[in-house]
Amino acid sequence: MNRADARALLRGPYAIVNEAPGAERIVEAVLAAGIRIVQYRAKEGIDPERLRAFCERVQSQGALAIGNDDWRAARAAGCDGVHLGPGDDGFEEPARVRALWPEAILGLSIGLPDEARAIDVRAVDYLGVGAVFATASKPDAGDPIGLDGLRAVVDATTLPICAIGGITSERLASVRASGAMMAATISALAATADPLDAARRFVAAWEAAA
Repeated sequence: MNRADARALLRGPYAIVNEAPGAERIVEAVLAAGIRIVQYRAKEGIDPERLRAFCERVQSQGALAIGNDDWRAARAAGCDGVHLGPGDDGFEEPARVRALWPEAILGLSIGLPDEARAIDVRAVDYLGVGAVFATASKPDAGDPIGLDGLRAVVDATTLPICAIGGITSERLASVRASGAMMAATISALAATADPLDAARRFVAAWEAAA
């Protein structure tokens, strides 16, 4: 998928799936529910073969397969792009990553309007902003910025914003009203016995907030 076509999919629910037992079941659930942006997150180390299999399965359903932290591993596995945070190679120099991987969807994690204004919008495709609410999924997420903080970042950039951190189905209406184009979830899918039902409720709540 070329970058222009991929960017057109940067809308709506965004599922982040941790490498853990049951990860494949969650991937199948989010795809069946109609989520079209799926990120593979392996904080304990990326298994290249598992990442490749993830990419192939997600892409087979017309969805975006996004790697996390390591753009070289994501590119080698055939991902559509990568999400980088502070400390990751390329985070401070997204133009360098763009030059080496022209068709990639490149997302960066930020939390403040000044950070958004400093981003090279030619090199980056979207911003993950948060934590909006308190979250246990990312111990290093920092203090929540709240909906006011989210709106401030939305107003500071022309890039699509993906809200992250403590996002539940019940909070999607207020998140969408802030101007965020996407909303990411980890725990809402992983911390449930029925990820398909959770994913469907997440999608329905986003659509109802339109």
